[in-house]
Amino acid sequence: MIVVLIALFLSALASPPIIKALGSRGFYVLALAPAAGLAWVATHWPTPGQPRVETVEWIPSLSMDIVLRFDTLAAVMSVLILGVGTLVLIYCANYFDEMRRRVSVFGGELVAFAGAMFGLVVSDNTLVMYVFWEATTVLSFMLVGFYGVRATSRRAATQALLVTTFGGLAMLVGLIMLGERTGSYLLSDLVANPPAAGIFVDVAVVLILIGALSKSAIVPFHFWLPGAMAAPTPVSAYLHAAAMVKAGVYLVARLAPAFAPLISWQVLVIGLGLMTMLIGGWRSLRELDLKLILAFGTVSQLGFIVVLVGIGDANVAMAGLAMVVAHAMFKACLFMVVGIIDHSTGTRDIRQLARLGHRLPLLATIAAVAGASMAGLPFTLGFVGKETAFASVWDTEALPPTVRHLVTIVLLIGSVITFAYTTRFLWGAFGRKVRRLPTRAVAQLEQPTPMFLVPPAVLSAAGVVAAVAAGWVGGLFEPYAQTLPAYGHDLEHLAQWHGFGLPVVFSIIVVVAGTALFLILRKLRAHIFVHPPRLNADRIYDRTLRSADSMSLWVTRNTQRGSLPITQGVILTTAVLLPIAALFLGRRQTLHIRGFDTSEEIVIGLLMAAAAIATAVLRNRLAGLLTLGLTGYGCGALFAMYGAPDLALTQFLVESLTLVVFVLVLRKLPSEASSAMKTGHRTVRIIISVAFGAMLVVIGLYASAARSVEPLHVYLSDAAYEFGHGANAVNVLLVDIRAWDTLGEVSVLIVAATGVASMLFRNRRFGLVPRATESALAERRNDDDFSNSRTTWLRGSEMRDPSQRSLILEATTRLVFPTLVVLSVYFFFAGHNAPGGGFAGGLVMGLALVLRYLAGGRYELGEAIRVEAGTILGAGLAISASTAATSLFLGAPALSSAVFKMTLPIFGDVKLVTALFFDLGIYLIVVGLVLDILRSLGARLDEPDDDAGDDDDAGESPDAPATETAEVQ
Repeated sequence: MIVVLIALFLSALASPPIIKALGSRGFYVLALAPAAGLAWVATHWPTPGQPRVETVEWIPSLSMDIVLRFDTLAAVMSVLILGVGTLVLIYCANYFDEMRRRVSVFGGELVAFAGAMFGLVVSDNTLVMYVFWEATTVLSFMLVGFYGVRATSRRAATQALLVTTFGGLAMLVGLIMLGERTGSYLLSDLVANPPAAGIFVDVAVVLILIGALSKSAIVPFHFWLPGAMAAPTPVSAYLHAAAMVKAGVYLVARLAPAFAPLISWQVLVIGLGLMTMLIGGWRSLRELDLKLILAFGTVSQLGFIVVLVGIGDANVAMAGLAMVVAHAMFKACLFMVVGIIDHSTGTRDIRQLARLGHRLPLLATIAAVAGASMAGLPFTLGFVGKETAFASVWDTEALPPTVRHLVTIVLLIGSVITFAYTTRFLWGAFGRKVRRLPTRAVAQLEQPTPMFLVPPAVLSAAGVVAAVAAGWVGGLFEPYAQTLPAYGHDLEHLAQWHGFGLPVVFSIIVVVAGTALFLILRKLRAHIFVHPPRLNADRIYDRTLRSADSMSLWVTRNTQRGSLPITQGVILTTAVLLPIAALFLGRRQTLHIRGFDTSEEIVIGLLMAAAAIATAVLRNRLAGLLTLGLTGYGCGALFAMYGAPDLALTQFLVESLTLVVFVLVLRKLPSEASSAMKTGHRTVRIIISVAFGAMLVVIGLYASAARSVEPLHVYLSDAAYEFGHGANAVNVLLVDIRAWDTLGEVSVLIVAATGVASMLFRNRRFGLVPRATESALAERRNDDDFSNSRTTWLRGSEMRDPSQRSLILEATTRLVFPTLVVLSVYFFFAGHNAPGGGFAGGLVMGLALVLRYLAGGRYELGEAIRVEAGTILGAGLAISASTAATSLFLGAPALSSAVFKMTLPIFGDVKLVTALFFDLGIYLIVVGLVLDILRSLGARLDEPDDDAGDDDDAGESPDAPATETAEVQ
């Protein structure tokens, strides 16, 4: 299973170059991946009672080991996911005429979706299953939004994303609740030993069902599925017939043996399923677009299937699995047929289609066979599943007699509607309608190629073959059905014919009543469907979003008035009141305040307090900045005195870089704030500031007093050396024990930096690796305004105005820069066992670049590092993230470290810890971030005032040399 997953995801990554090289024929190559996965499923079909289990240790402390379990239900779903996925990719090779970049990515997304769905159905760990669950949500968003330039596609993709993500988050809460209650996050354990019924379990089950039902488009979450028809037809044929919508059905079927007897389960699964079958079927009868007819029909069929797999009876489950397979085949086939019709005629509107069956008889035959299965006619798997459903639901002991008979009658009514909209679909697409003018189907018909017809033909024929081999197919389903109670009945085998009985009578009623309903609606359509439906879930969704927007605007309007002091005041006031209220309303420990240990601490504390007060009263911005920096340096000194050299080093370095960034901004601002910029309310601001500081002190004191056990740091040093192979506990925490946190933090840092840069520079970054080339230097030397005969210590300095140069600073930089680089490398390599690390080393390298920039300007940065800041940031993140994947590939937990000992010439005995590579990524990220600040913010402010106002013309002043302009662009 692991091999199949890896193969699918690697194929997804290889999709763009394959399709770019081969064009649409590349889809045939991509189809080999799911086809190979299907072959693996067929050759490793699980033995009843002996599921195949594969385990990869990932995050044991979070109960997130990758446990894959391949049993009968997973195997059946895998056949649909991989089999239909293979045919859809073959279909894509003929569907896409114009090859564009988006199509090459589309192929990868489709294969990745197959991988995510396969991972979902074979995952035994509920948390890992949730990861795959949300992966399908994200991939479906990308697939549905294929036509991103269209507003309808963007709306449909966003709608599907919001609805299914909401359901997924609810499901996650329910899974965690059950996992904590049972002590296991494995689905197999949860089903084998379900927790005792109670309110807690009911709430957890309801939350899980919200996720499952929203994924399978069950009322009231059904509206996203018809909207998703804005996607290309291959997406509808795969996601909305055989894959994504089946995820919820799978989860219901998986949990039914444990929770089907719960009243909360029956109300949601059976009640909403029946309602969905009726509403979806009736809406299908209103539509004029062939794709929407199938979409609402899919909603109806999903309601039918959810009822069958959710009742919790072995015989009903056999019918449910038969319908799951039948629906995947006939619905994927019919979606493909609609795509071929649209491709050939340019329309899906049944009012513009006529006599298409005469012009495309083979396509009409394929659609008729698949439609027969959807309508439940004999000799199709749909008929087998429907007959079994009627018989088993009518006789099941899982429900009270009145309820089970009522459920059967509703299923009968839903089947009548299904027959009617199936007939309407076939008539609307292929019927010989009377038209006085030639329709588009006749006038502009484009014959489909044979390979275009192969995928739907295979699916259509498979529905008939499966019906003929119903006994053998049923034998594949029975191991799953046996996990459910039969309530005293023998397990019925699937068959084409069980003799004349109530199911046959129901089938006759379906055909007769369905035909009559189709004819009646065809005659009276203009009178029945005059007005849009009163209760439209799609309009309710829009109204909900508009209400949320209005509410957010109201909250923003009343809390963020466009004034930075007011906004900060609201935030700080909230930060003061809520923690203090929680502290004094809850239980508190008695305070044991410890005073200063030495007189040096008192001196440093007084200096910090004086600096803070000075920052508040000084009017000069630069003076206030320097006194503010003094408080940071004082804090670093206290860290050093308390035996935390790593924290002290980091504090000093961060404080220094922060001062530089502030100076880069302040040098373009007036030295003092004008009276017009004063905000007033000085007393209020003083009160808030003092209260916030006091709150931090009080919370800190109570937090330290609340410790009731021995501090963790007592064991941290030994644990760091034993598990992280390093003597520096702080660095081991960052790159090993808490590596996930560090990776998340640096990812957020990169996103924030990119966001800030995109707000500052709308079209492009400013100052992209400008260098002092020979031609630019020659032109600058010949410029009378910049003639310079002074000694040049730095190459980039020659591009600066001589009046802004400092010979002492240039010479000092020439000497100090290599020393800082060596110190940076030392901190990087020594950090695992001594103060330092990738973060500290990156900060030192950043300070070296700052010195180079201050001495030589932005051109000197181009001489120092000739690589784009974004490239360095991306490389750092890729290296850090790849260490997680490498650990998994080697069979170790993600982001775990190993140690290699070797003896090298000159160096002697060397111990290499693999966490060093993770630290290298952090080092590069810090360096890239500093470089990004200097090249964007600093270089931007280097421009003359009259040229700095226009983003689009940045760097193109008439005084700048031509080479400079070209390099900046």
